[in-house]
Amino acid sequence: MKDGFVKVAAASPVIRVADCDYNAARVIESIESAYQAGVKVLVFPELTLTGVTCGDMIAHRVVLDGAAKALERVVAATEGMDMLSFVGLPFAFGARLLSVAAAICDGELIALVPRENVNNTLFSEYAGESDFVTVGRYETSLCPNALFVHNALDELRVAVELGADRDEILSPAVSYALEGATLIAQMACFPETVFSGSDTVDEIRALSKRLSCSLVLAAPGRGESTTDNSYSGLCLVAENGELLAESEYAGALAVSEIDVQHLTNLRRKRGGFDLPGEDLCLAPWGGELSETLLTRRYSKHPHLPEGEEALAKYCERMLDIQVSGLVKRMEFAHLDHCVVGISGGVDSTLAVMVSAMAAKRMGLPSTNVVACTMPCFGTSSRTKSNAVVVAEQIGAEVRVIDISKSVYQHFDDIGHAHDDYSVAFENAQARERTQVLMDIANKVNGLDVGTEDLSEYIDGWCTYNGDHTSMYDVNIGMTKTQVRAAVSHIAAKTDNKILKAALYDVLDCPVTPELLPIHDDLIEQKSEDAVGSYSLQDFFTHKILICGFDPIKTMRLAKIAYGDEFSDEELLRWLKSYCTRLFTQQFKRSCLMDGPSVEAFSVSPRTGLRMPSDGESALFLRMLAEYEGK
Repeated sequence: MKDGFVKVAAASPVIRVADCDYNAARVIESIESAYQAGVKVLVFPELTLTGVTCGDMIAHRVVLDGAAKALERVVAATEGMDMLSFVGLPFAFGARLLSVAAAICDGELIALVPRENVNNTLFSEYAGESDFVTVGRYETSLCPNALFVHNALDELRVAVELGADRDEILSPAVSYALEGATLIAQMACFPETVFSGSDTVDEIRALSKRLSCSLVLAAPGRGESTTDNSYSGLCLVAENGELLAESEYAGALAVSEIDVQHLTNLRRKRGGFDLPGEDLCLAPWGGELSETLLTRRYSKHPHLPEGEEALAKYCERMLDIQVSGLVKRMEFAHLDHCVVGISGGVDSTLAVMVSAMAAKRMGLPSTNVVACTMPCFGTSSRTKSNAVVVAEQIGAEVRVIDISKSVYQHFDDIGHAHDDYSVAFENAQARERTQVLMDIANKVNGLDVGTEDLSEYIDGWCTYNGDHTSMYDVNIGMTKTQVRAAVSHIAAKTDNKILKAALYDVLDCPVTPELLPIHDDLIEQKSEDAVGSYSLQDFFTHKILICGFDPIKTMRLAKIAYGDEFSDEELLRWLKSYCTRLFTQQFKRSCLMDGPSVEAFSVSPRTGLRMPSDGESALFLRMLAEYEGK
């Protein structure tokens, strides 16, 4: 269970109503299959051993005795299996009939958990706190508020919800999560309808997101009675709003891995969990843990949704956030022009497009967007051409201002040789451009709209008080992958063929600061040669800063997502670089411009990432050094 991963499953075997012996055999088969797959927590539907459609016969002594004997068989069959299974059955508690979940692990009946909500059922409520009971040859506890805590992984805390009905799915789960359960086993009882699958998926995704937990749901299967309903055997695994596994067929089994370490990290940020519940019954289980084999997917682009329709809506939402922020700032400052430095790169392209959208929303002419291209020593004709074409096609006022003479004069003023290509040579150009943009903004009653994105602020790939500085930065809350997605979305939906071609060529160009002299008009200085793939950097940001993972776990997931693109040595190299720059470049983030966040994460010192500017990356790099040495 390395890195907090736990393999879990929901199973809905094909049973026979009231045939407890037959059902026990099917449950044992499912347990054996799950155990062979490495599952640590297995969830069955409510009343697994009898069927939920048993009707009044479920209270008959013959059926009750049969269920108890069937449970004995199941418990005995799990000996030697370090896996927590929840199996449902009816249980006679004196003159009352209870629906219970039998928690089983390694030949032991750990506890019986009674159903809480018994409205409109044959069952009674259990009003006690805890009782010792006997089921066949096993003695155990009847615990209404049990929390099953793994002996070797305290973060794996499991609660069980019986009779998880789609109309009542919230109340027990909320209390279980607040009391510390990171995994809620939902033993369902609802039938199949035309909407039962899609509605339940939506509900458990939303609930798992709301509670920062994982949910494993198993609904009754195809062996149930069809007298009044049909049953589909819906099995689901969800974690923090993401559906990890889904199965709905005869003998359904949904298997995936949940990340309880991630869930705990999220809860620590949110607070309000691990609250002491009334009469909470802690039930330890499990032995030593080994590494969990991962089968779940990890997207290369965790900052973006999957699917064309979802991505298009997401991009529209991002653009609206940017435009709304810019409009508000301009109206507040009584400004009527946007001034943007355009380089032909993807960031400045998006900034000038957003500026045009803002001007339109404000009822201003498109010429109130002043697009300035400022060629110097490293500017290629390709990037310059794209920048001008995009600006012209949106109707902006285009100004071409060659800053070479100004920069050379500055070199002379500070005693810097014209052929000294050190950092001063590069930064002088970026700072000259910023001065020009701000002065033009002052002259035209405008706002210098910044272009730097969140990815570049994290790795510090910007010139302090150069492109680092603006009057309002519309890209500040967007990763490079999000910026590219937004530009691609604009290109896809425009009917302007010239603009479309230019935008796609912008996307095709390598990311470059264009600060060093070029030869034969070719783009030679490429940002990703220095700081690594921005797609990979954004992946690291998601795992290390948003999920709170350590570098070794991040490396493990990067190998899953990017193993077809980068070697292990390359991944390790860029992860070291990322961890180093994350700390050394914080001083640039400590004084960031205003700008809107587009997701629930930013590096703003006011609302986002708060770090000292002289913090050390030693612990991060030491972990990677130890990993490399193994």
